[in-house]
Amino acid sequence: MKVLGIETSCDDTGIAVYDSEKGLLINKIYHQKKLYNMYGGVIPELCSREHIRSITILLKKIFQSDSIIQDIDIIAYTAGPGLVGSLLVGATFACSLGFSLDIPVLPINHMEAHLLSPMLECKSIEFPFIGLLVSGKHTEIIAVHALGKYEILGNCLDDAAGEAFDKIAKLLELPYPGGSELSKLACQGIKNHFYFPRPMIKHPGLNFSFSGLKTFTTQVIHESGKNMQEKANIARAFEDAVIDILLIKTKKALKQKRWKNLVIAGGVSANHLLRKEAEKMMEKYFNGQVFYNSLEFCTDNGAMIAYVGFLRHLEAKNPQLDILVNPKWSISDL
Repeated sequence: MKVLGIETSCDDTGIAVYDSEKGLLINKIYHQKKLYNMYGGVIPELCSREHIRSITILLKKIFQSDSIIQDIDIIAYTAGPGLVGSLLVGATFACSLGFSLDIPVLPINHMEAHLLSPMLECKSIEFPFIGLLVSGKHTEIIAVHALGKYEILGNCLDDAAGEAFDKIAKLLELPYPGGSELSKLACQGIKNHFYFPRPMIKHPGLNFSFSGLKTFTTQVIHESGKNMQEKANIARAFEDAVIDILLIKTKKALKQKRWKNLVIAGGVSANHLLRKEAEKMMEKYFNGQVFYNSLEFCTDNGAMIAYVGFLRHLEAKNPQLDILVNPKWSISDL
């Protein structure tokens, strides 16, 4: 069985083909990041226009170089959450192609795809596990009982971790996308030169809040961020605080469920410090394992959409949507 995956939730156009026997055959991504360097962030209208242009180019390249179009059994597309204009481009394209080829078209939840994407590379991951989803718009701790059975244990009450990274990076005058650039700068910072607050770590629940940390960091930048070394020190303190918050809450969730496996997914899962500290935590406190993607699959891609499309079809657990897309489609609604 071959599944074509189409990802257009935000500013990356992803097209992939997953084969149930051979694994991932094709994974093409068009990044719009260079376009937004001059603006310092994503512009939804431009995203939609770029998707319209790039999705056709990517599919033409795939179908011209491989006689694979005749072998596609299913088309899976990102139906939400995401930017409504971007989602509609992918959905319309997927449904039109499915109609012309007379094959099924499956709507896939973007966050479920991120959460299960490490299984694409590591077949040894088994249910149940705790999932830490960390991206530009989402910061969630999820109890993953089985495919389609997700319990949100903790959510973000304001800015997501990835969004906070990007906003602080912008204040530090780093290029877009700022999260990865901030982490690079943090490597040059002096540990404990600054100590930033860890909001809500003593709160009894598992929810997150990064707005207070962001405000505190903004004030320090205005007062002390005059040269590159001070900026590096600020980046280091900010990154340390965010990673501490994420793992303190995740540790509570693992203890609460008494599970030994942790999956970290989403764009922020590429963060080196998060990976290193998560591995230490799992080994020291749980004698368990932490799983995450190789770097190429951390950000948005069509491979994860194709793979989850295959899993959904295999288990006959196809999500049902009354409309083509849902920009606020929660993983808990599956």
